[in-house]
Amino acid sequence: MFGRRKKSGTAEDSAGEAEQVVEGTASAENDAAGAGGEARARRVNLPPAPRPDGPWDVSEVGEPGEGRVDLGGLFVPGVEGMELRVEVAGDAIVAATVVLNDSAVQLQGFAAPKKEGIWGEVREEIASGITQQGGIIDEVEGPLGWELRAQVPVQLPDGTNGVQLVRFVGVDGPRWFLRGVISGQGAVQPQAAGLLETIFRDTVVVRGEGPMAPRDPIVLKLPNDAQMVPEGVQQEDQEGSRFSGGMGQLQRGPEVTEIR
Repeated sequence: MFGRRKKSGTAEDSAGEAEQVVEGTASAENDAAGAGGEARARRVNLPPAPRPDGPWDVSEVGEPGEGRVDLGGLFVPGVEGMELRVEVAGDAIVAATVVLNDSAVQLQGFAAPKKEGIWGEVREEIASGITQQGGIIDEVEGPLGWELRAQVPVQLPDGTNGVQLVRFVGVDGPRWFLRGVISGQGAVQPQAAGLLETIFRDTVVVRGEGPMAPRDPIVLKLPNDAQMVPEGVQQEDQEGSRFSGGMGQLQRGPEVTEIR
């Protein structure tokens, strides 16, 4: 309770009242911090939420390969004009990046517990890592659910320091978790993000039935008729590949590491 300052009284009375006000303020701040912590806790370790609009488990789709690129652990929707890159960690392909105009979305699947989602914990860890680097994080409820909108410190080609805007999105499924990282214009302009969000929603995840530890990456593979092209090298003749005619060529992008 806050005290009302008396119009008259001793200096000791005033000091006592000031102390009472300070204690009351600290208590209010602690209550607010506690409420914020409780709100975050309610979004951590929750059962996977319904996914009426995707992403999909392979058991929920009759023909996952129809209109999608088969990468083994993921079926990624094909969109006219897109470029598809695979990304590696060691010798394993663990992520796919769809580049569309000036935007991109990286897709990466992970194993998860059967009855518990991990996106809440992963958000906390991503946010902590970026803020430790001097970045800025904003947690918002976006079109794909709770997401992080980050300003990540980067070094520009001319050697100066800059900031990259990135959106981290994620969805918990049955025994899997799908993370998306939206960058480029899609991270700042809703009209540019719409198609990338649709690609994320329409992705099909194939976890497999084998035992996997939570957060183990779901390993991907190249389609049978795809060719690995080093980053920055363009292949002139794309005829005969089902990735020609606007779908682009599979490329090997930068290596990625799993966030634990």
